[in-house]
Amino acid sequence: MLKEGQVHIPSGCAISSIFSRSGRAVGGGQIIRSIAPMHDRSNGLGGGFAGYGIYPQYADYYAFHLFYDTMAARTACERYLEESFDIVSFEKMPTRRIPAITNEPMIWRYFLSPRKTALDESQLDEKEFIVRRVLHVNAEIEGAYVFSSGKNMGVFKAVGFPEDVGEFYRLDEYAGYCWTAHGRYPTNTPGWWGGAHPFALLDYTVVHNGEISSYDANRRFIQMFGYACTLQTDTEAITYIIDYLVRKRGLTLEETAGVIAAPFWSTIEAMPEPQRSRAAYLRNAFSSLLINGPFSILVGFEGGLMALNDRLKLRSMVVGEKDDMVYIASEECAIRIIEPELDRVWSPGGGQPVIVTLDKLKEGGNA
Repeated sequence: MLKEGQVHIPSGCAISSIFSRSGRAVGGGQIIRSIAPMHDRSNGLGGGFAGYGIYPQYADYYAFHLFYDTMAARTACERYLEESFDIVSFEKMPTRRIPAITNEPMIWRYFLSPRKTALDESQLDEKEFIVRRVLHVNAEIEGAYVFSSGKNMGVFKAVGFPEDVGEFYRLDEYAGYCWTAHGRYPTNTPGWWGGAHPFALLDYTVVHNGEISSYDANRRFIQMFGYACTLQTDTEAITYIIDYLVRKRGLTLEETAGVIAAPFWSTIEAMPEPQRSRAAYLRNAFSSLLINGPFSILVGFEGGLMALNDRLKLRSMVVGEKDDMVYIASEECAIRIIEPELDRVWSPGGGQPVIVTLDKLKEGGNA
């Protein structure tokens, strides 16, 4: 007879987040404390964090975090970046050597802005200019990978348990108004540094607990719009889907949730107008971006955070609130360890986004 603790649920994973609606800076040590009690939901093959508001001194510049496998990859990548960007600062990422983190690639960060001449010649808006450069590096420069590319934010990830990854990156030396964290338990994809969560593009970051059975259909659709899925995991596709729907198609976050966790047709039919017509349009227009399978995700973005379960709520998610603080995690223990006395604790329904922004919290239903 199996005893408690002897069985590990596949795709368990762990996600956690901290958000200050007032914009108060929260030390990175807090998010490490939050994710640590869920140690047994991951297996040491991936952990990571995203922090927002962590680079105030470079807030007007894009912060690129890169992994390099070789010095030749670094040389080629820097040459490419210099063609398109003014690099105001760059350095080897500060890390702390610990026995639990091994075989690390070269990790560098750059603060940069598009060269005006390069941007003008491209005839692209600034964000599309950034996205195309990031995707080019990841698809075309062997051994180089941009894993963070937003302003005043950054992703920190590695192969290891999340609490070790946080110590490795010295997150206790950073502070921001929003943090997300992930502990990985990969099932169908390899455990490697680039495959750890969060996945990021511009200021969007995604941490994900679950299994996407619709990955091939989602990937084939999103790649028609210039997104190259090269990182061997379904969460990369989710990140690109969100960028496509919000930035390129102009959908709200509520509408985006209504695409990737679309309501059943029976639910749509019961909606009042004009909500019913809008929901039906989204379901038909973006049917290939419906994400099937059990999942819970946290989507970070500049000034806010969205939490979302699949429409059947096959993965756990808990929300806690205290004063101006919002905490969202796979388990309540991850919240209680950093804030034992909460004003409110609750669980979102399946397919119902929870969106928190600076000075606002919104509990949404499907669009």
